[in-house]
Amino acid sequence: MQLTRDFGLDGALPVGWGVRVMVLSNDAQSPLQERLAGMGGVVEHEIEVYAALSAIIDDPAGYGLFVVDCDSLGGVEVGARVAATLTAVQSRVPVILISEAHSTQVFPQERDEPVCLRGPVSVLSLRMGFEHALRDRLVWRAA
Repeated sequence: MQLTRDFGLDGALPVGWGVRVMVLSNDAQSPLQERLAGMGGVVEHEIEVYAALSAIIDDPAGYGLFVVDCDSLGGVEVGARVAATLTAVQSRVPVILISEAHSTQVFPQERDEPVCLRGPVSVLSLRMGFEHALRDRLVWRAA
């Protein structure tokens, strides 16, 4: 049995500050989009792989993050194929892959490697993955 505890992050500052996020998932009722929006992302949802890839490739400067819910699309292989396609076209949009098949969370140092999160994703791990993927875009503001 797995227990999750969502910490109240209502008072926390959003880390995305209006970053446009493409979410690829067959599950339209997933709390994933709400969680990303709560971190400051402007979320767009797509259910078809090639429509999402087309949107990212056609407007690479417009998107700041690409999040793929691999389990709703058929498995981690779909996410790996999406990440490989974006690498092949030299896209600089960071990718987060979420799947139950991941045995560990992966926060790579290489910019073109995707962040891999274990599913079902918790608020804390999603926030860590979000911040890690956007580490080049974060602007620290003086208090």
